[in-house]
Amino acid sequence: MSLLQPKTLKPMSTSEAVAYAVKQTNVDVIAAYPITPQTIIVERLSEYVNNGELDAEYVAVESEHSAMSACVAASLTGARVFTSTASQGLALMHEVLYIASSLRCPIVMAIANRALSAPINIHCDHSDVMGSRDAGWVHIFVENGQQAYDRIFQAFRLAEDEDILLPVGVNIDGFFLSHAVEGIATISDNEAAMFLPPRRTKYYVDSSMPMTFGAFALPDWYFEIKEQVASAIEKVPKKLAEVEKTYYQMTGRMYGHVGAYKTEDAEVGLVCAGSAAATAKFAISRLREKGIKAGLLSIRLFRPFPVESILPHVKGMKALVVMDRAMSPGAPSAPIGQDIKTMLYDAGINIPVANFVYGLGGRDISAAEFESIILKMVEDLRSGRPIERGVRYWGLRS
Repeated sequence: MSLLQPKTLKPMSTSEAVAYAVKQTNVDVIAAYPITPQTIIVERLSEYVNNGELDAEYVAVESEHSAMSACVAASLTGARVFTSTASQGLALMHEVLYIASSLRCPIVMAIANRALSAPINIHCDHSDVMGSRDAGWVHIFVENGQQAYDRIFQAFRLAEDEDILLPVGVNIDGFFLSHAVEGIATISDNEAAMFLPPRRTKYYVDSSMPMTFGAFALPDWYFEIKEQVASAIEKVPKKLAEVEKTYYQMTGRMYGHVGAYKTEDAEVGLVCAGSAAATAKFAISRLREKGIKAGLLSIRLFRPFPVESILPHVKGMKALVVMDRAMSPGAPSAPIGQDIKTMLYDAGINIPVANFVYGLGGRDISAAEFESIILKMVEDLRSGRPIERGVRYWGLRS
C-alpha cells in the first residue's frame, strides 16, 4: 500500500480549508446566506465561482431557510450540493432540515457552531447543532482544520452513497476553529477527483422518468417513510469506516468515529466533542505524569451515536466525566450526557457519570480546569464519596 504524502502545508484558516475542499469536490450548486462565524466559507466559494476557478451555480438567497430549500431542490435534480451556516441560521433552517433527510438529499453542510440568542452572542457553543440533532442528519465533529478539510471529502462520499443518501453536517467550533490558521495538508485536484468522482444517482427529478418526492403521506405510509431514514442512518458507522479506509490509503490520515487517547488502562474517562478535545488531551498527558490513570474519548461521529466504538474503551473504567458545550433545560442530562448514560444502561455498565455543561457563549476552558475536574472525580472515587448526579455547570460566575 502506497500512501501519498503531502509535499507542503498550506497555511489557511479552517473556514478557508473547508471552502478549498468544497472547491476540489467539484460541487455543482452552493446556496448560502452569510452569518458569523461561517461567512468566510461562502465568501471564498463565491470568489472561486466568480474567478472561474469553480464551475458551479452560486445562489445568494435571502435567508438560511431559503438556502436549505434551494439545496433540497438542487439535490433532487442530481446535483452535488453544499451550504454552510451557524447559530440562528441553522435554527431558521430547522423546518427544512427534516425535509432534506426524509427526501434523502445528500447535502453537505458546514456548521460553524455558535451560541443561540437571546442574548445575542456570536461565539462558540454547540447549542445550534444540539437543537437539530434529531432531524435525521449525519453529524460529524472536528477538532482542527486538518480534520475539517478531510471530512468534507468524506462527507460527500458518505452522503452520496446509494445505501445512505442522507445529508451530512460537518461541525467546526466557531472562532476557536473557524478563524484559526494552521498548516493544512491538501490533496491534489486529481486525487480529489479519484476519491470523489461526479455524483451519479438513479433518484432525481426528470420529466422523462416521473418520480414522486415529498408527496402527502397519510397514517398508512408516513411511519414507514420515517423509519427508512432511521434505517439508513444506522448503516453510517460501517460505511464511514469504509470511506475513511479509502481516504487513508490516499493520505495516511484516519480519524475514526471516536478519538481515543490513553484509554487502555484508564480508570476515569473524559468525554467531549470539538476543539476542546485538544486541550483535554494535554490535560490527560499532565495527569498521567502525576500517576493519574485518565483517558480521553473525543466524539467525532455524533449522529448516529457511535456506541460500538465507545463501549470497548469504557468497559474497564470506574467513572466518566462528560463535558457538554450545550444545555438541555429540563432534561436529566445535557445532550452528550444523555447519550452516554443511555449507552451505559443498555450495555449493563453501572459506573458513575458526572455531566458538566461548560463553555457556553464562547467561554474558554483550560487544561488546568480539565485536570481539576478529573482530580475531583478521582478523589471522590478513592474516598468513597458519592458522585454528584444531574447536570453541573463548570466555570459559571456566581
